[in-house]
Amino acid sequence: MQKDYLTNRLILNTLNINDHAFITELVNTPEWIKFIGDRNIRTQEDAKTYIQKTIDNPNVNYWAVKLQGQHTPVGIITFIKRDYLEHYDIGFAFLPQYTNKGYAHEATTAVLNDIINNLTHTHILATTVKENTNSIKLLEKLGLRFEKEIENGNDVLSIYSITADKLFLNQITNDFFSLFTNAKKQKPALEKIHTICLPETIIIKKSSDKEEIFNISAFIEPRKKFLSDGTITEFEEYEIFEDTRVVGNIAQRLSKYQKKGYLNGNYFEGNGNKLFQYVNTNKGWKIASVVWEDEII
Repeated sequence: MQKDYLTNRLILNTLNINDHAFITELVNTPEWIKFIGDRNIRTQEDAKTYIQKTIDNPNVNYWAVKLQGQHTPVGIITFIKRDYLEHYDIGFAFLPQYTNKGYAHEATTAVLNDIINNLTHTHILATTVKENTNSIKLLEKLGLRFEKEIENGNDVLSIYSITADKLFLNQITNDFFSLFTNAKKQKPALEKIHTICLPETIIIKKSSDKEEIFNISAFIEPRKKFLSDGTITEFEEYEIFEDTRVVGNIAQRLSKYQKKGYLNGNYFEGNGNKLFQYVNTNKGWKIASVVWEDEII
């Protein structure tokens, strides 16, 4: 599945021999040695041998993550079938000076979103050690959940997992929230609603004394206007909690969200609840209905 990826800030290129200097630096960082292990790579010739072994192994996928424009390598993403795991394992490692900038999440998400389109992968795993709290936080943010601990040689590994179905539902739900974003000069992607929702999707806004019921067209048309004419600016809405249940080919998700922006030049923020229902169609999972209620403060 080796291919390149492009995100908002990054380029993910399949690892090649020319990345030897970067790999030499990465695998000798204190974080790599502490949480992944010493690979005994001390020279760039050692790194070239290491890279060639990964290239020659059909069960190993490696990407060098680079900053757009600069092509500066900052980290790696891996997708590996390990002998001691039933399913493929997603991994990441970044140079210390490029952590806590969202790069690992952005790069890993790009790979995971592509993986879910490969029907051979029903589950995605990740391994870490319990002392690596930064790795655990990122795995949980990506939607993976702790499953169990296993012993591998002298190491005790924490196994995190997610199903391909849950990963897909995460993706289309996040896409729904991002439809309305016009912060940082981003253009709202409202037309994408047609690719993530059924044509017959019903959207309901619940307030204290009434319910407003929309089809897709009635829902997006007024939002096209006030998200582009200056009425609402710097708007973002994002999920902060979810509880998803999948039963066969149907699913539902309770989602808590936050939102913020400017209405006619005045800053506002708020939160609320959304209830999504989904159906797994012959074109993949689609949103069938959305009900939302803003919380009144």
